[in-house]
Amino acid sequence: MNLIDSAFSAHEKALGVRSQRMELLSRNIANADTPNFKARDIDFKQALKDTQSSSLQTTHGTHIKTVDEAAQNAQKYRVPFNVAIDGNTVELPVEQAKFGQYAAEYQTTLSILENRISGIRKALRGD
Repeated sequence: MNLIDSAFSAHEKALGVRSQRMELLSRNIANADTPNFKARDIDFKQALKDTQSSSLQTTHGTHIKTVDEAAQNAQKYRVPFNVAIDGNTVELPVEQAKFGQYAAEYQTTLSILENRISGIRKALRGD
């Protein structure tokens, strides 16, 4: 089990943080016309670092930070290029571009996992 954990744990955490990030961007896009809504994003490197470092420094198994907790701690308000009159900081073209970029990164992580699983299958079959 340790071999499987070591092969997949980083990617599992990365997928969780990327999923949270895409949900947050979806909320930003959905609230583009809501007065006083503040756009947020997740500092991916910080969130991933929090999930990895916390698992090494805990004294009990239930003390490990979950991906959700790490993503919430790494949330930051986005500084807009142009401030809207109604106080909304969502800039739709920026959010859509970021969403496309993060979707591609999510897909890349899935492809890496698929390749690792394929390699393990081949090894188990003796190919």
